[in-house]
Amino acid sequence: MADIKISGRKVSVSDSMREHVNEKVGDALKVFDIKPMSCDVVLRVDKNPSNPDRKMCEVTVFVRDYVVRVEASSSDMYAAIDEAAEKVTRQLRKYKTRVIDKKQRAVISEPEHVKDLADLIEPTPEEPEDDDVLVREKYIDLKPMTEEQALVQTDLLGHDFYVFENAATGLVNVIYHRHNGGYGIIKPRLESEDA
Repeated sequence: MADIKISGRKVSVSDSMREHVNEKVGDALKVFDIKPMSCDVVLRVDKNPSNPDRKMCEVTVFVRDYVVRVEASSSDMYAAIDEAAEKVTRQLRKYKTRVIDKKQRAVISEPEHVKDLADLIEPTPEEPEDDDVLVREKYIDLKPMTEEQALVQTDLLGHDFYVFENAATGLVNVIYHRHNGGYGIIKPRLESEDA
């Protein structure tokens, strides 16, 4: 079973909460037995008192070279934990289908130096902010990966975009989900192509 690290922000984690997280999230992690896998669970309370769903549960699962992240909120912390556990189950099944099963079916054709990216890009907290004010700075380590691997990582994190080093070119690319379906990719124009 995966190691589950539980912490609280603006909430003290009671023994019953800890037991509930270990039971529900632990069961979700049993979707398949894979090593290495670790899990961070953060229980927190939103500071906005007008928000009816102030109790939040964030679960981040580090599975091999990928990161799966979910968040759930409710008026009850136990309900938020239950919802987050259900989301983790769905995301891990998606990971198993899109990454593990595909690798088992595919003939190994990638060079050995191609590796998956396991960088967690945290979303900006939902707080009112001015459009022209830098509110967060995030540093990431870029590792070579294919466009398909970047798209899978984007889905697993639940983000609209993902920054990665293209294994084929060695250049930094951004992959993003388009509002009308599908995905797009942003690539730098090389100086030699401009000439």
